[in-house]
Amino acid sequence: MTEKEFTEISLTVCLTFGILYMLFIVYKLAEESKAGRYGMTILFIGLGLGIFGFAAKYVIKIYLDNQLQ
Repeated sequence: MTEKEFTEISLTVCLTFGILYMLFIVYKLAEESKAGRYGMTILFIGLGLGIFGFAAKYVIKIYLDNQLQ
């Protein structure tokens, strides 16, 4: 296994756990602050947009790498 392969695999695994941990943190924050349904929805939409942006960046990078070859 090369360093590049290890980096890509570990980045994917660590970011997955990091995202799951962020979901847990946002849920606990909303629960403890008694944010209600609307507040919790807004918090998760904000987190979801951040996750979507990161995933889109990864997909765009793969697409451009394939187009340039």
